[in-house]
Amino acid sequence: MNPWQQNIERVNRRQLFGSAASGIGTAALASLLLRDQATAGNTNASPARRDSGLPGLPHFAPKAKRVVLFWQGGAPSHVDLFDEKPMLQKMAGKDIPDSVRGMTRLSTMSANYAKWPCVPAIKPHKTYGNCGIRMSEMLPNIGALADDLCLVRTMHTEAVNHAPGVTLFMTGSQVPGRPSMGAWLSYGLGSETDNLPTFVVMTSSDKGKTCGQLFFDYYWGSGFLPSRFQGVRFRNTGELVPYLNNPPGVSMASRRSLLDGISALNEEHLADYGDPEIDTRIAQYEMAFRMQSSVPELVDFSQESKQTIERYGPDALKKGTYANNCIIARRLLERGVRFVQLMHSGWDQHNNLFTQLEQQCIDTDAPSAALVRDLKDRGMLEDTLVVWCSEFGRTPFGQGDPEKPRGRDHFGKAYSWWLAGGGVKPGTVYGATDEFGWNITENPVHVHDMQATMLHLCGIDHTRLTFRYQGRHYRLTDVHGHVVEGMLA
Repeated sequence: MNPWQQNIERVNRRQLFGSAASGIGTAALASLLLRDQATAGNTNASPARRDSGLPGLPHFAPKAKRVVLFWQGGAPSHVDLFDEKPMLQKMAGKDIPDSVRGMTRLSTMSANYAKWPCVPAIKPHKTYGNCGIRMSEMLPNIGALADDLCLVRTMHTEAVNHAPGVTLFMTGSQVPGRPSMGAWLSYGLGSETDNLPTFVVMTSSDKGKTCGQLFFDYYWGSGFLPSRFQGVRFRNTGELVPYLNNPPGVSMASRRSLLDGISALNEEHLADYGDPEIDTRIAQYEMAFRMQSSVPELVDFSQESKQTIERYGPDALKKGTYANNCIIARRLLERGVRFVQLMHSGWDQHNNLFTQLEQQCIDTDAPSAALVRDLKDRGMLEDTLVVWCSEFGRTPFGQGDPEKPRGRDHFGKAYSWWLAGGGVKPGTVYGATDEFGWNITENPVHVHDMQATMLHLCGIDHTRLTFRYQGRHYRLTDVHGHVVEGMLA
């Protein structure tokens, strides 16, 4: 019996007219929402209590049981780091030809430029691994993992500004309001841990705070899914999770007794009205209680070896740093958290490319590689999908004074990501761009294609994980996306 039918049987006439402050109008609206939710996810089961995921999911055997995103906010330059272009060096200072640029959409900061001077990579590239992947010498630790990586050089997107670009990948739309990828996975596959959230988010920034972009809550929101599926953000200052500890004078026993009483009241309310947000409230109270013991243990690094800590670099034990978040991420994955989203800002190098890019690499290279190595050493990499990603890349031409450019602008026509573990093909490069790093010449991968591929690796057919909202079925990939078979092992 779906929630709409249950409500018909549960709610009498007096409750229908008197339960809502706004009267019958609000009650009618609530019933319509429940009717939509009842048909969500291609199942007629109640949306409440879905810790075990939806019936029938995963659709097939998953290669990845868990996912970690290394989100590099601000957009790293692909031609400086991952996509070597000798032509930029050969034509340094000369304009990129009109025939190459075509009608490419650019940001308003550079769309009306009269000159498009080629700017070569600021540091040399090197050959890494037995597979011979070429990457910047600024990424020695990531480069050392070349034989484990799938380097995708042909990502592309329509977005030209940061927030829409991040939102497009995280939710499938440039407009906020839809569920994020982590929320979709939590909703579809459920949880593998009782003591920690299914979906955790941590944020960090470069030391100089050079990147002005903000990390908005909707990057890890649940959109129109019940809010229990949204990401839980761990703070980088103060308490890791606010209000988790008991107030002075309140014992664990009294806290447990209070929660039991509140839960009983909420259960009665839930039985009457079937509102999934009541179920969210119950679940979150219980999770907070269990996290009182699981969170302190999570961030107790006393059992980590000196060698492990050193892998992550000098900032490993500094709270709120990218390195520290990477260690916590590995410990979360070990404890059954399904989706960990690490968001780091500082890559928006419009006028400080020649100083800030290398600093960003210093801060993120070792921790990113250390997490991959730790997973591999623990036998977890094969079923953990690691994705190093961003909203777009940066222009092959220089920004600012054409005689002496200081940076690069946003660029979504072609850019690079890398993936590891979780069923991707290791030691490979997928796709190719032209000699300027401007146009894709082989195997393009749109943002929606990457979403479809990541869900596929988690055992999900992206066309079948849907939720009915406002009269139609929505999915992460909207009406687009194809699984990129060439990336799969």
